[in-house]
Amino acid sequence: MKLNVTALALAAALIWGAGLLVVASINLGSPGYGRAFLDAVASVYPGYRPGTGVGSVVTATLYGLVDAGVGGAVFAWLYNLLARAR
Repeated sequence: MKLNVTALALAAALIWGAGLLVVASINLGSPGYGRAFLDAVASVYPGYRPGTGVGSVVTATLYGLVDAGVGGAVFAWLYNLLARAR
């Protein structure tokens, strides 16, 4: 079985980006919500600071889309490579 690299990259990007969008958006209205998670995300994504406004939410979402898209594509490619070798 082969994985579709594009489909997995898009699915991963949408899920992770949407998750970050939701948690970061809720955090704007309720500052304690997801704070530890968002602090961990901020330690990985430069320029993102939790709870500082809509621009920060957009920054986290864009980072998440790109990060998970690349990660999903690499995962699918590596899986296909290793499955073929077997």
